[in-house]
Amino acid sequence: MAESPITILQRQRALLQMEYAYEKEEFQRLTEATGVERKVQRGMAWYPLTLGRSYHNSLDQLVVEVSRSESAETATERDEPSQFEPGKPVCFFSQDASGDFHGSGGMLHYYKFVGQVSYVEEDRMVIALPSPGALEQIREAYRLGVQLYLDEQTYHLMFEALDEVINAKNGRLADLREMFHSTLPCGKFTFAPVRFPWLNTSQQAAVNEVLWAKDVAVVHGPPGTGKTTTLVEAIYETLRRENQVLVCAQSNMAVDWIAEKLVDRGVSVLRIGNPTRVTDKMLSFTYERRFESHPLYTELWAVRKAIRDIYASKSGSSESRHQKIARLKDRAVDLEYTINQALFGDAKVIASTLAGSANRLLMGMKFGTLFIDEAAQALEAASWIAIRKAHRVILAGDHRQLPPTIKSPEAMRGGLDKTLMQYIVENKPRVVSLLTVQYRMCDTIMQFPNREFYEGKLQSAPEVKYRGILDWDTAVEWVEDSPPALPIREGAECSESSALSWSKVTAPSLIGRAGGESSSGLSKVNVAEAHLTLATLQCYFDKIGKDRILEERVDVGIISPYKGQVQLLRRLLRQDKYWKPFRSLITVNTVDGFQGQERDVIVISLVRSNEQGDIGFLRDLRRMNVAITRARMKLIILGDRSTLCRMPFYRRLSEYIDEQW
Repeated sequence: MAESPITILQRQRALLQMEYAYEKEEFQRLTEATGVERKVQRGMAWYPLTLGRSYHNSLDQLVVEVSRSESAETATERDEPSQFEPGKPVCFFSQDASGDFHGSGGMLHYYKFVGQVSYVEEDRMVIALPSPGALEQIREAYRLGVQLYLDEQTYHLMFEALDEVINAKNGRLADLREMFHSTLPCGKFTFAPVRFPWLNTSQQAAVNEVLWAKDVAVVHGPPGTGKTTTLVEAIYETLRRENQVLVCAQSNMAVDWIAEKLVDRGVSVLRIGNPTRVTDKMLSFTYERRFESHPLYTELWAVRKAIRDIYASKSGSSESRHQKIARLKDRAVDLEYTINQALFGDAKVIASTLAGSANRLLMGMKFGTLFIDEAAQALEAASWIAIRKAHRVILAGDHRQLPPTIKSPEAMRGGLDKTLMQYIVENKPRVVSLLTVQYRMCDTIMQFPNREFYEGKLQSAPEVKYRGILDWDTAVEWVEDSPPALPIREGAECSESSALSWSKVTAPSLIGRAGGESSSGLSKVNVAEAHLTLATLQCYFDKIGKDRILEERVDVGIISPYKGQVQLLRRLLRQDKYWKPFRSLITVNTVDGFQGQERDVIVISLVRSNEQGDIGFLRDLRRMNVAITRARMKLIILGDRSTLCRMPFYRRLSEYIDEQW
């Protein structure tokens, strides 16, 4: 007997509670056990800080500017880019005089209030503070730092949304709950299909399915198939039938991406929350900037300043001051209401993260249609935050790529990573539209993931099918002992610097058990494989030619599933002068960090090499699907076959690559 929708959601809530408890415990442990210098290297903290000006922003929040006062040398030694983003919670800390400026020694004092990032650039950040008292505390600090804080607010919003859905007795929310978690049929309109000659056949079909859906539709977009293009068209066409829609995604970056494409199409977008990539283009569409540019804002700012001045002043009777404040507050409320009415009345698309849809600005608002992009990366609980505001739901994403990030092993085993999109795909395959033409990868790279994940239904667009960087090049390679066709000796085909780099790793088995994996903190590294990765890329660069790489801006992604390996590769790149001219063209990151991106050349370092054949979370094949499908023209995989190929998937991958030679 099938589980009831309420039982499924109750289990999700229990698993979410597990995840919340685990993350709180991990955060506490990390805060206590990890030194300041290590936090700075990981991009989790800025220390030491210099305080700048403080002021009230257009939302009447007290904010303070901070900048990190680290040397250029220290900046280049950071293992990871800064993890601070707009909207993220932060906490301040100070160190007593017995410590040094690297955070070593001396007691750390953590302040009890929590701030929120309002704006961030390379070395400057604007942080919203909860009260003037908080500002006073940090101004008195001897040596000040700031670090990321546990995002408890998002958890509270998810619990609140789940409780509301579970307890819904009737109405549209109860209908959607029952429909999404059962095989109940979905309603469809029956008007004639609309033609979109600029889209391919599968994209046209997907847009029409969105328009016909009365309850729910899913746009399944494998890598490079134009999911964003299709979604923008579906939103644009929906707005010919509806006055306004809500567009959400799990991350700020995904929201900004779809919002930018809608703006390019001429759609009026109001972005709730600060974009992660604060471009001038998107800033002008954020609520905050639109609010500031409204003709009535100058008067509102003056009224708010007058209120603060009266609070600060001691002159006049208490009764007189209270009366003035009351009158001014009434005027401020009227002005803010008038401005908001204008902003929301003009916008055709309201765009926010899923958690951002609970913003007070959207309180009480309802939408005919909710679009959720990257739905396969959102926890089900997060999706319900926004669904509460909608009559029908359109999901877009690819459940064959990365799932939501789950930190608790127990919650993972319980199925917390199973998304609402997955439930709907399983229960209602008829509402799913698969995009089948991909425009990113050459055919040789595409065919393996096509066979493994998409039932062979994908095809390469003619313009990308046979493209490559070099004539007679092999698009996919698995390197284990030496770069392709390169003997390990001085004076080989590659440059002298390439040959010298081989002296570091020459061994009977370069990345197999002679070198092998090792632990680095909570992660894994394979030192021999890291050297081999860069040596292999260096040989490929020499084949292409340095001048051509720089002139044509051939871009490269180096991917490893393990943070420890990523950090090691970044250090090796910084230390080797060969890479200096190319650093702007090379990105090194985890699989998660490359989601949604693509590069001309992708190099994957798989790390695992042990006698037991243990490959850890490389068993999550969705990660490998993401890693492989980032490549446009060249894919190079490095890994110990004797370890990895015990799993049938990697054995099939190895055999497929061998077939191409």
